[in-house]
Amino acid sequence: MNVMTIGFTKTSAENFFGRIKAAGVKKVIDVRLHNSSQLAGFAKADDLPFFLRELCGADYAHEPLLAPTEEIMTSFKKLKGDWTVFRESFLRLMAERKIESQFRAEAFGDACLLCSEDKPHHCHRTLVCEYLNGKWGGRLAVKHL
Repeated sequence: MNVMTIGFTKTSAENFFGRIKAAGVKKVIDVRLHNSSQLAGFAKADDLPFFLRELCGADYAHEPLLAPTEEIMTSFKKLKGDWTVFRESFLRLMAERKIESQFRAEAFGDACLLCSEDKPHHCHRTLVCEYLNGKWGGRLAVKHL
């Protein structure tokens, strides 16, 4: 089952929506805790569903259950925390939330996980995919857009 990931920072709206459309994304799953910041530009929750529908023919869902807590994010981002600590904290949180039983693997087919990070290397969207793949027997074929 194909699942993609994408971040919206350090890119233009044209490039962002172009990548989503070219990849054949059917639904964008927003895994940000907060999706309404003015800093999000074209990726604000008030506008994003419209742009995705009109430009890409894709649906939109906000799933904060797939986001780190404010405390975990603050420790990593604002306090310049260690990636390993962030990773372990977030993996533990997903296990506590039992996210693998909150979602069906099929819901991720041709979907794209969205967060703000431009690269997937130190981003929680990648950890979501890794965690779920571990629980679902590697059913997700992950591609970073």
